[in-house]
Amino acid sequence: MTVARSILLFLLAVLAEIGGAWLVWQGWRENRGLWWIAAGVIALGFYGFVATFQPDPNFGRILAAYGGVFVAGSLAWGMVVDKFRPDRYDLIGATICLVGVAVIMYAPRSS
Repeated sequence: MTVARSILLFLLAVLAEIGGAWLVWQGWRENRGLWWIAAGVIALGFYGFVATFQPDPNFGRILAAYGGVFVAGSLAWGMVVDKFRPDRYDLIGATICLVGVAVIMYAPRSS
């Protein structure tokens, strides 16, 4: 259950962080206005809280692993929202990042 909870939290964090950054981008770069930017800032703040619910107590480990999740999530967001088509190198890189996440977060450790 702990691994499943952790993965769910990573997915929620991806939505909040990438979604928040995307909203800021839309508000500023696409001239959609301050309400979009404000919503993005709120989502980014929410991301900060989501990370605190990860079962591992080490901030550095959580943030390092999230970096890999962020890489893959950003490509997925681009595919769904912006109709971006990643090439094989994007996909290979994202896979390497996710393998790194699995090693960082879920490798057996002695206490």
